[in-house]
Amino acid sequence: MTTHQRFHMDTLEQFKRTMEENSVDLPLSEDLSILSEPLRIGGKTVLNRLAIHPMEGCDGEGDGSPSDLVFRRYERFAKGGAGLLWVEATAVTQNGRANPRQLYLNQQTKDGFQRLFDKIQEDRLSASRPYTVLQLTHSGRYSRPEGKPAPIVAVRNPYLDGKGLDYSVITDSELEALEDKYVEAAVLAQEVGFDAVDIKACHRYLNSELLSAFTREGRYGGSFENRTRFLIDIVEKIRSRLGDSMDVAVRLNVYDAIPYPYGWGVNREDFRIPDLSEPKKLARMLWERGVRIINVTCGNPYYNPHVNRPYDIGFYTPPEHPLVGAERILRCGREIQDAVPEMTVIGTGLSWMREYGALVAAGAVGRGWFKLAGFGRQAFAYPDFPLDIFREGGMKRSKCCISCSKCSEIMRFGGKTGCVIKDSKIYAPLYKECRDGKPTLIGDLLAEHV
Repeated sequence: MTTHQRFHMDTLEQFKRTMEENSVDLPLSEDLSILSEPLRIGGKTVLNRLAIHPMEGCDGEGDGSPSDLVFRRYERFAKGGAGLLWVEATAVTQNGRANPRQLYLNQQTKDGFQRLFDKIQEDRLSASRPYTVLQLTHSGRYSRPEGKPAPIVAVRNPYLDGKGLDYSVITDSELEALEDKYVEAAVLAQEVGFDAVDIKACHRYLNSELLSAFTREGRYGGSFENRTRFLIDIVEKIRSRLGDSMDVAVRLNVYDAIPYPYGWGVNREDFRIPDLSEPKKLARMLWERGVRIINVTCGNPYYNPHVNRPYDIGFYTPPEHPLVGAERILRCGREIQDAVPEMTVIGTGLSWMREYGALVAAGAVGRGWFKLAGFGRQAFAYPDFPLDIFREGGMKRSKCCISCSKCSEIMRFGGKTGCVIKDSKIYAPLYKECRDGKPTLIGDLLAEHV
């Protein structure tokens, strides 16, 4: 088993050597030109092969409208030059908000989203606007609409259930009614002008949890057909209501890294090994029902965050080298792309690599691992990294995310989040404020999860 190691590579040769030492084989290309190539999705064009993941700031208004900080974040992203902007988690119901400041799209907040969308178009880098996706979500077991845990779960889970919490298991009739809330939000998003809506199915929020509801009884649990029913029903209802006027996307957990029968996409004998047979089957079904983009991700930021975002410093020390984790999530993207070649798959796992992430992105896109390369934390720290790739020939080490996990730490303390290091004027005071009188969440315990 490889051991965790902080980033230390000052040259490309050192990066290659570190990959070899850890038996990691990632595609590399020093020719980054492929990242500037356009891509067609349906009848629309994505200007280049770089995507910004839905990075939640936990900083909306109390009613769910975008705040000044939300406007600032997407202004920076739009000016940064990525071809696709994936706008962060937006609740479809009040009780499904992950925090009291999570975005929430409804008739009362629609005008605020319209202003946000218009601002993105106003601040776009080129004459053509970025392809813009709005992520729709219900936070399920991680719902905190009033700031305190108010979990709504699809199924009880011994690995994720916290002590002393009152868990409400959502009923079949409640799930069926909730499907229509996604449709209502999608209609509003289409009226605002978004190119696509994402039916969020990752990181163990409600839709993701249903995919692993092996032990649930009723229409939404047990069999593969039942466990995928909620997601498939939402997609079909949106397509029926909106036709081709709006694309549908899914940010999809394909590997939970939680033991079976409580984890999805895992080997039933060893949860440390991905088994993507069901995720690949679902990806094909989604394509056949009109989904055109799958944004691949893995793990759970509340339970095993190193699985979906390899880091230098975090809540615990993982039992693997960050490059091993990065390779796993990138290869998961490749497996989904290979299973459904027609689909636009967005791969991820690049931010820890600093400037070499651009080289891996170019290599992976060039070899067909996926069609778009997505960046999350990197965009918080370095929103104009696409512009530097296109105009300067690469990313600058001094501007890169250092994977210190402080942005995640702010979220855990209930604060408004962004890059504490590279955007310190705004977020260093917010970090200090939410940390005041509390111990750091950063730890050095060797573990597989928290």
